[in-house]
Amino acid sequence: MAAETIAIEVCYASEGAQFLRALQVPLGITLEQAIVLSGVLQEVPGLDLSKLETGIYAKKKPLDTILRAHDRIELYRPLIADPKNARRRRKTAAAA
Repeated sequence: MAAETIAIEVCYASEGAQFLRALQVPLGITLEQAIVLSGVLQEVPGLDLSKLETGIYAKKKPLDTILRAHDRIELYRPLIADPKNARRRRKTAAAA
């Protein structure tokens, strides 16, 4: 009897790299295991999973989260600028 699998996606984007991979993974796999299995850590130089936030469909999730069918795992980069400060600067520039 074959082990049951589910379909998931793993995605990451930066200025220099874009990664999107659809996978069939065993039922009961964790978010961290799926990231490693996807190959993103090897294909995108410099990625350090211990320093990245992770989530499923834009909701932050810990690495030990058990995946469900059709989950899209996302790796989030640190913010370069605070979005609130950026909006304030744009508003100030538009008023001037």
